[in-house]
Amino acid sequence: MSTLTPRVVVVSRRSELDELLARHGTRGAAAYYLRQRGRDLDEVTARHEALRAALTEVGAAVPADWRRGHVERTDLPRFLFAPEDIVVAVGPDGLVANVAKYLDGQPVIGVDPEPGRNPGVLVRHPASAIGGLLRRLPSGQRRTMALARLDDGQELYGLNEIYVGHAGHQSARYVLTTTDGGRERQSSSGLIAGTGTGATGWCASIARERVGAPPLPAPGDPALCWFVREAWPSPATGVRHVCGLLAHGQGLELTSESERLVVFADGLESDALELSWGQRVRIGVAERRLHLI
Repeated sequence: MSTLTPRVVVVSRRSELDELLARHGTRGAAAYYLRQRGRDLDEVTARHEALRAALTEVGAAVPADWRRGHVERTDLPRFLFAPEDIVVAVGPDGLVANVAKYLDGQPVIGVDPEPGRNPGVLVRHPASAIGGLLRRLPSGQRRTMALARLDDGQELYGLNEIYVGHAGHQSARYVLTTTDGGRERQSSSGLIAGTGTGATGWCASIARERVGAPPLPAPGDPALCWFVREAWPSPATGVRHVCGLLAHGQGLELTSESERLVVFADGLESDALELSWGQRVRIGVAERRLHLI
């Protein structure tokens, strides 16, 4: 049995002010850039300070004898999470989705540094609540995740959705095989497979415009909805199989007929798998689930 004390890993992303200073060098240059676009540096600074204050309050709430870690969003693909970690994501809802794919059952607490600005679907807690949550960690809920597995064994997980298509969102050519054995050569803007968590985002916007769209799953449902974006009808490509649901154990298979297709999850295009001509990817419900507090 492990005798290690828990480690609290705080996940954050650089603020807009940090990004502006990295690009423009000084506050004066950043202020000029914002004024040219009808914005004010004071508003950006206030949001930066709100994030800093939340991070400080979270850090102060961690018990003194516990271990600590911190990782920025851009470094997540290179960070090694341990089984005993408790993850605290401080930022917008999307930050929880960004970290989820790198976890395997570790509890995640989402902290909203700007209540009222974020929807708060995944970042449900103010920084002031962290002390109590760490002392008596609630059971939370388990949210379904999606899994993409290449024929060479590479895998990618997603909390919201998985995208397969051209890296530049241009026409992708592939053969799609559905769960009922349907097989169709397609040319499209890519395929999206989303969970019930993602059904409030990208999948929701597609479903609203799609006649005959399937009912979208709830966050805990062991199912995915999937959509083909802008399928192109031609003598060589079809549009019969463009949306549906995947239950647990079912899967979609896509065989690339392009030189380079990409597979990424939850908007992190920098952490993508690549498909060359003839390679296959299978998408389905993951056994792994997000443990959200």
